[in-house]
Amino acid sequence: MEERKTEKNIQVKHSLLTQYTGTILGLVAGTVLLCWFLNTTFLGHYYTYNKQNVMLDSFSTIDAESADGTLADASFDVKFENICANGNLSILIISSDGSIVRASVHDTAALKRQFMDVLFGEMGETSSEILKKTGSYVLERQADERLGSEYLALWGTLSDGNLILMRTALESIRESAWISNRFLAYVGIAAVILSALISIFASRKIARPIIELTEISRRMTNLDFDAKYQGRANNEIDLLGEHINQLSETLEETISELKSANNELLIDNERKTQVDEMRKEFLSNVSHELKTPLALIQGYAEGLQECINEDEESRNFYCEVIMDETDKMNRMVKKLLTLNQLEFGNDAVSMERFDLTELIRGVIQSSSILLRQNGIALTFKTDMPMYVWADEFKVEEVMTNYLSNAIHHVKEPKQIDVKYTQMEGYVRVSVFNTGSQIPPEDIDRIWIKFYKVDKARTREYGGSGIGLSIVKAIMDSFHRGCGVINHADGVEFWFELDTKNA
Repeated sequence: MEERKTEKNIQVKHSLLTQYTGTILGLVAGTVLLCWFLNTTFLGHYYTYNKQNVMLDSFSTIDAESADGTLADASFDVKFENICANGNLSILIISSDGSIVRASVHDTAALKRQFMDVLFGEMGETSSEILKKTGSYVLERQADERLGSEYLALWGTLSDGNLILMRTALESIRESAWISNRFLAYVGIAAVILSALISIFASRKIARPIIELTEISRRMTNLDFDAKYQGRANNEIDLLGEHINQLSETLEETISELKSANNELLIDNERKTQVDEMRKEFLSNVSHELKTPLALIQGYAEGLQECINEDEESRNFYCEVIMDETDKMNRMVKKLLTLNQLEFGNDAVSMERFDLTELIRGVIQSSSILLRQNGIALTFKTDMPMYVWADEFKVEEVMTNYLSNAIHHVKEPKQIDVKYTQMEGYVRVSVFNTGSQIPPEDIDRIWIKFYKVDKARTREYGGSGIGLSIVKAIMDSFHRGCGVINHADGVEFWFELDTKNA
């Protein structure tokens, strides 16, 4: 029990459903967190780097126009506006005499003043960090401590000698990164929830047949082969289930063969020590049982021969006695042959699994006419199947002997009860009939061949005293028990059969 409990805890702890769902959720959550981390850590730097390249490309474009002398031409107006708008740049170009050549803003005075502050170092509350410096321009990062804002600024000299100032705010970068991270958080939460639902559904669908196969394999370890896998997906799991079904059938067939072989082996081991004793006992009992009917047959035959009674009625009576005794001897010889085969092991025991309830109902049905003729009430209150391991035909012989014995010995109120008593690994079948008790000194002897408790009553219905000996021999061949119990109102005969598979 403790081992099964530990196994169950291990299964719950390492549930395939939990592992599969946890893996999917872990992958989704990890991906979202990684994206959020990368976005938070590197998006601002990447955006700043990209802005730097935009400013340098814009400077190269404007410098090329200044080298061609078309910087102030109208043909450059649209291109200049695109540079300012697409790059979100504020640009101011000043000639050597201080006049404004081009500007991207209307408030050129403020932009010019900022340009002069940069050129002549009058930054006030503004600090800067040079990012790149060449002979033509300086690219730097500026921080306005008063306003708490940052800028990228490029200033330098164009090919035609004009001065240029390019500037863009970095605040929009932070705002874009913050919006991006918040959106990513919303999407990530939604993705985790959605993936949780999908993974639970998918993992249950995948794990259900595996769990079913696990339960079937667990039952197979206890040699229970009734469970079969029923799959309809036609995938690898269904193929595994089909193979397990085939394995279950093969194991059940093999166990049946092994049980039969084991019974034969046990019988063979016992046979050698019993042969001599059984032969002597058999000859002695047969001689004793046959002496009386043979004497009757001989006496009445001699009477007929000597014509003691010449009337037809007497002759018919003599013939009936001879035929009756001959029939009893014939039935006794048949039973002796059956018993002889059982005791000598000539009748092989075929162990198989069958429904005992169905067998008992068949025996009761066969005796229904005899029960009605004698006014006997029989109860068998079992509707559920009871599967046992035994030789079905021999169990039927045992049940028939018990029921026949009960019918011939039942007394008022003429009640016969057939019932099961479920035990650990086996079942006890009891046949009780109301009537007289068996004397205690005879209980152990009734299983002996030709032994009769009530010889007069046994003789009345033609009993030979072999039926219970056949029952004992059959149960010994099964290596199971049988017996009798006296009750206050009657007698109970019982026998036991295996219900477990090993």
